[in-house]
Amino acid sequence: MRQGHDTGLTRRAALGALGTVGVAVSLGGVVTLGGAAPAAAQALGQNEPLEAALKRVFGGRPMKDGSGMIKLDIPLIAENGAVVPVGVEVNAPMTPQSYVKHIYIVADKNRIPIVTRVALTPASGQAYMGANIRLGETTDVRAIVEQSDGTLLALTREVKVTVGGCGG
Repeated sequence: MRQGHDTGLTRRAALGALGTVGVAVSLGGVVTLGGAAPAAAQALGQNEPLEAALKRVFGGRPMKDGSGMIKLDIPLIAENGAVVPVGVEVNAPMTPQSYVKHIYIVADKNRIPIVTRVALTPASGQAYMGANIRLGETTDVRAIVEQSDGTLLALTREVKVTVGGCGG
């Protein structure tokens, strides 16, 4: 029998805990170990008002005008709301000290307004994202950029939709 450091944690328990963490991360879950709790998730399939979504994700943090740093590339008229191309490029450094952490796309009138979120690191090299989104009707589309220091920048464009793409 060994003397000294008896922590009460068996090898089997430690491996089980690591396995649980690995499964949670691979399924897109968020694991916190002794830190702040993650933002609450929206209930699956539920409508969420814009203000509630912004408060859930960003809390009460103010958003600054990002027109000097953000380039939002989205058509002014979307002939088919089911497939609307969007690109966001941020003119910001991508160094370990200062970088773009997340880029969010928000469609104000969609029943689920936060359409997508892209996570970046300094290793990304460039703060850019591109995607196809769905818009149910004519709406403002926002690019919200979260910097590594927590600063939020936003840029908004109105997109006119001739045929809605959200089945409603």
